[in-house]
Amino acid sequence: MSRQGLLEQIAGSFPLIAPSMLKCDFGNLHREVQLLEAGGAKILHMDVMDGHFVPNLSYGAMVIERVRELTELPFEAHLMISDPGKYLDDFLKAGCNVLTIHLEAVSEPRPLLARIREHGALAGLAINPKTPVESLEPFLDAFDLALVMSVEPGFGGQKFIPSALSKLSWLKSRLKPGAFASVDGGIDLETIAATAAVGASLFVAGSAIFEAGDYGQALTELRSRAQMPGTPR
Repeated sequence: MSRQGLLEQIAGSFPLIAPSMLKCDFGNLHREVQLLEAGGAKILHMDVMDGHFVPNLSYGAMVIERVRELTELPFEAHLMISDPGKYLDDFLKAGCNVLTIHLEAVSEPRPLLARIREHGALAGLAINPKTPVESLEPFLDAFDLALVMSVEPGFGGQKFIPSALSKLSWLKSRLKPGAFASVDGGIDLETIAATAAVGASLFVAGSAIFEAGDYGQALTELRSRAQMPGTPR
């Protein structure tokens, strides 16, 4: 699929719920992917942590490459790593369709974002809770996805940080045509409507799905809440 085709496919699924695979049962990974796919998941969010950029260690391109054999769903790799350029090609070869790097990890993200796009993938740029959203302004034309972290990256199950709402609102009026905003951290039935109301289109959810039992019901309920009018809190 072309990059434009991928962008249209993802946009056609908005509001899009992306299960965060950090919270899945890695001892039954094949089964987890099957359950998510059967439950209506349209994309899988891969949390890549190096134990340096964030105080946690998860998995790398080799694991994602094996999961790629299990499904044709698009993969969004969130690279919470200190030197994303060093490993970018590994994740592209592993079959990642969306690659998101952190603004805090690189002094100049534009060349890396261009490399991602040149390989036919969508390029994302993420910011941590303490990073001003205005720091994204010089790169608005360089990415397809702006990811606003609504928790400190590194661990699942954290509480939503409300300052993410004003950041999403700022992005809503400034994103270039075709680009979209995503939010990651503390997304559940209580917070998703407010983030949708201020401009988020893609919602990364972990505990709200994997601790629900019925993945299909959880995905449906989250999507339904994202489609409801919400009042930012």
